[in-house]
Amino acid sequence: MVMVGASSSSVGAMAQNDSDKPKRLYQVWKGRNRFFCGGRLIFGPDAASLFLSMFLIAAPAVVFFIKMYMKIKDKRTKHVQECYPILIVGLILTAVDLLFLFMTSGRDPGIIPRNSRPPDADEGIDEPTPSMEWVNGRSPHLKLPRTKDVIVNGHSVKVKYCDTCLLYRPPRASHCSICDNCVQRFDHHCPWLGQCIGMRNYRFFFMFISTSTILCIYIFVFSLINIIEKEIDSHVSIWRAMSRDALSVFLIVYCFVAVWFVGGLTVFHSYLICANQTTYENFRYRYDKKDNPYNKGTIRNLGEIFFSKIPPSLNSFRSFVEEDEYMVVGSVTPNFGVDNGSSKEKIDIEMGSKHGENSAYPLPEILRNLNYDDLEEILEENLKEEEEGRPAFDPYIANEQDVKELVEVTIIGDGKMETGQGSASGSGHREFMHSITEEDEVRRSVQISNTVSETDGVEKSDDVCDSHGSMAQCHQP
Repeated sequence: MVMVGASSSSVGAMAQNDSDKPKRLYQVWKGRNRFFCGGRLIFGPDAASLFLSMFLIAAPAVVFFIKMYMKIKDKRTKHVQECYPILIVGLILTAVDLLFLFMTSGRDPGIIPRNSRPPDADEGIDEPTPSMEWVNGRSPHLKLPRTKDVIVNGHSVKVKYCDTCLLYRPPRASHCSICDNCVQRFDHHCPWLGQCIGMRNYRFFFMFISTSTILCIYIFVFSLINIIEKEIDSHVSIWRAMSRDALSVFLIVYCFVAVWFVGGLTVFHSYLICANQTTYENFRYRYDKKDNPYNKGTIRNLGEIFFSKIPPSLNSFRSFVEEDEYMVVGSVTPNFGVDNGSSKEKIDIEMGSKHGENSAYPLPEILRNLNYDDLEEILEENLKEEEEGRPAFDPYIANEQDVKELVEVTIIGDGKMETGQGSASGSGHREFMHSITEEDEVRRSVQISNTVSETDGVEKSDDVCDSHGSMAQCHQP
């Protein structure tokens, strides 16, 4: 028993030491990214698709290498020395293509750090404008501008506020719903790479798709040459030669289909680079009706993508951070000028919308519209009467003048009442009980009349009202 207690205490001490140990930024990161090698590699949440892309590149390349190796070992091959450079170039293209694949998907695409608190109050606007919206359904008096106008190269550009990252996004930045991050110069989220394509990896992305296109064309051409050589050497038809070389036929069909995808992407992004646009901007027709403020001409646009210095990452994922301070990120509502999420704030129903509007927990609309002024006046009168020595009365009980003390009444079943405790004057007690009985019968009669009128019509409802006594209000339309 002593050993068990000692072991449990040691485990608890180790757990406490682990919790007290400072954590790195990637360990408490609020996005959906996946980190490897101690935060040195960052991938998207769908990083598993990277293995599929690797297989689609490596599989045809390996088949091509096997085919070239078999051709070199074949004694009937006439120009064996020419096969070695073909094989080596194929290996280099495949290795470079996979390298660009990892450089695109395994690095920070340009993630913008999140704010730990909303922007300052001076960034809000007091007067309501059409560009202002409710903030996460919170209080109506706490609004913020959803967009801002900034000047870029002499052009006015709107930037939006991100409720998740608690910041105004820089120009050309957007929030990726898959990775849950704001990314600089956001182009798109590539499902084949499992990563966002942004400012810091767009260059490698273009090199990846262009290298893939070159590799597909390379394998397609030399596979077709292999079939033609077999046709010439064997003196058979082209179809006969294809039937004898199944590997080359597979590579021709595979590369022909693949080149339409990667080749089409290469052509499309070549146009985007020359026009200095992103895929996100192009798909939203951002510059169809206005000038592109980022277009500097084809030569300078190409230099900006391929020959400019890649900016450093805005996040140091391996740096140590205070977990308690970082955990508030993404959970704070940008309520300008107001203490956000205070646990001491409560809703005072008696004060109505006054407290509901200033609280972080707003009242429902139906309660916010109620008028509590009369109730406050009645409560004040009750307090004054108690101070003067007179008994206070409840304004919601009929014939209070006759009631001397509180009478407890218990309702059992459908309108049946059980005698309660307490004393009252005789006439007052009888009138009080009589008023409650009449109210109960009137309520039940109205309910029955409404039900019958919906099913059987007006005539039957009149009969029901007559059966319960002379109540003229039942016959009113």
